[in-house]
Amino acid sequence: MTEEIDFILESTEEAMNNSIAHLEKSFLNIRAGKASPAMLGSVFVDYYGSATPLSQVANINVPDARTITIQPWEKNMLQPIEKAIMVANIGFNPMNNGDVIIISVPPLTEERRKDLVKQAKSEAEDAKIGIRNVRKDANTDIKKLEKEGTSEDICKTAEDEVQNLTNAFIRKVEEHLVTKEAEIMKV
Repeated sequence: MTEEIDFILESTEEAMNNSIAHLEKSFLNIRAGKASPAMLGSVFVDYYGSATPLSQVANINVPDARTITIQPWEKNMLQPIEKAIMVANIGFNPMNNGDVIIISVPPLTEERRKDLVKQAKSEAEDAKIGIRNVRKDANTDIKKLEKEGTSEDICKTAEDEVQNLTNAFIRKVEEHLVTKEAEIMKV
């Protein structure tokens, strides 16, 4: 095949891999009952006037499956961290004991589990849409090459290859979703 086609196929696969990586990152933020520092990934603290990720102003530990402790590197950051967790609206009620902030991760109700599964399905659907958009862009690029004189057979083979990549990555998304769903629904 031509170099242009090879480049299109490589960049298509890379873009589809990025969709999977984004999905995995999104799934980390959907809590499945067990405490994890990743649950606080969306929390940004006002640190001397700039929004800073919580992990950059404090140590985040998980002493057990239901507790997260946050130990700020500076004592005066206790209140801003507590406020940031409340503002992030992730369903946690932080408790400040003067040294550390303790978060008890409540067990998930059946209704909350179903909501989280819906959220996971939505993230998976977004990933599939991203993958299909990558396929569309690749096929558009292949059509351009065909108009510029690349052989019809080579272009057809490339389109088939793009479709095979798309099918494989859609399967990966489905596998990730099934795993996440099982993790969320496990009591």
